[in-house]
Amino acid sequence: MSLYGRFFARIYDRVTAASERAGLAQRRRALLMRAEGRVLEIGAGSGANVDKYPNTVTELVLTEPEEPMAARLDRRCAVVGRPARIVRSPAEALPFEDDSFDAVVCTLVLCTVKDPEQALAEIGRVLKSDGELLFLEHVRSSDPRAARWQDRLNPLQRRIGHGCNCNRRTAELIAENGFEIAHLEHGEIPKAPKYLRPLVTGNALLGRKALSDRTPLTTAEGPT
Repeated sequence: MSLYGRFFARIYDRVTAASERAGLAQRRRALLMRAEGRVLEIGAGSGANVDKYPNTVTELVLTEPEEPMAARLDRRCAVVGRPARIVRSPAEALPFEDDSFDAVVCTLVLCTVKDPEQALAEIGRVLKSDGELLFLEHVRSSDPRAARWQDRLNPLQRRIGHGCNCNRRTAELIAENGFEIAHLEHGEIPKAPKYLRPLVTGNALLGRKALSDRTPLTTAEGPT
């Protein structure tokens, strides 16, 4: 683990605190209200979602490959009293059986995984056939001028964001890698630098399975 990785874990919650207070935490909570049964969260970081899972979640498994973040995640679970199993594992190589989770959660993590296609393949493998991928991700802007600035700034963002890409077309990647997006909302991360603001929130299903008996996703309204 690099020295910067340890520093990044230490400052992450302070850097994101203003965004969380200004509405990002509310968006997380609204998304996670869909979670039920056995749930896997990918790249759980320092645990921003831990206290937002509903009682319909019967088992919570959290993956986090970075040891400094995993240590903070462990402490966060203890503080909020949320039972969870923490697994030190990258998204591209999940140590779980096929068809074993009712929902998989990704929040602000698909921007950082080294191989998003492989990560989505692994998510699809461990997700039950009637399960859901729940996601909240900052993405490439739909405004061409803003997207060009994201491309220019991405090398710097990768360094200061510990591998985070500001210009990934994450919704498209989800749709191109075995999932059908059932619901998608565009918004912004409040209080974030402009090039990091474009946000997508939604849920996706494996293949073309219909979402006939589920309640539509409800999230906080935000600017597009």
